[in-house]
Amino acid sequence: MMATSRKQLLVGGLAVLAFALLYRHVFIKLVHDWWNDDNYSHGFLIIPIAAYLIWERRRSLAVTTMRPSVTGVVVVVGSLLVLLAGIFGAELFLTRISIVGTLVGSVLFLFGWAWLRLLAFPLAFLLLMIPLPAIIFNQIAFPLQLVASQAGEFTLRSFEIPVLREGNVLILANTTLEVAEACSGIRSLVSLLTLGIMVGYFSDRRIGVRFLIALSTIPVAIVANAARVAGTGIAASRFGAAAAEGFFHEFSGWVVFLVAFLLMMMLQRLIARLLPPGRPSEESAAAA
Repeated sequence: MMATSRKQLLVGGLAVLAFALLYRHVFIKLVHDWWNDDNYSHGFLIIPIAAYLIWERRRSLAVTTMRPSVTGVVVVVGSLLVLLAGIFGAELFLTRISIVGTLVGSVLFLFGWAWLRLLAFPLAFLLLMIPLPAIIFNQIAFPLQLVASQAGEFTLRSFEIPVLREGNVLILANTTLEVAEACSGIRSLVSLLTLGIMVGYFSDRRIGVRFLIALSTIPVAIVANAARVAGTGIAASRFGAAAAEGFFHEFSGWVVFLVAFLLMMMLQRLIARLLPPGRPSEESAAAA
């Protein structure tokens, strides 16, 4: 038994070393993007949170039998092929998504299916640290820009403020506001979605309810950002272009995000009231 444990530790240690060497450049570029791209600055939190989720399962893992599966080798090989395709095709998303695939395959090969089931959520959570491909990001960001600008136009007209909208540009009497990509709301949407997943995870054991709480962050983020754009337009029309720039603009973003978070928590409470937990046996079945 002792020899087997030492062998497993040795194999595990070699696997960690090989993983670190293989993906070191991928992680360096990933950290660079987290630092420089505000849309994904939450990426710094994802790995520590995933590590905590794994640590939280330590007792369950300790009593779970290890049954290594050769299927893990197939998953690892497939993930390494994805890594090579990303390197040769200069596609960062492929190199990064292969990280999760390699981890999944390694867990499966070293510990087996039972361990993989216990670690499925922490491993899937790591996907949130990976920036979306530009083609997908733009397909999401641009419609959000239009929604925000349309909401701004509607609100300004409701306050009887003259405004002309051309696409994502709002033309006021004293200034012009562009709902740029940074103002599309995708930044708060990604961050709020991450928070929603965690709130759902810690507040309810039922998978369906967790999914509903996470899903509720999407309309909340869109409405909150639309309100920010509308408020910026009103402030700009009253006080000039300076109200839509610099400190006031950044500060309003933090205020709106805080309001969006509070709205999400209110929705979580509402969902909990409308869908109260069932009997313990039902909760256990749902969690499984």
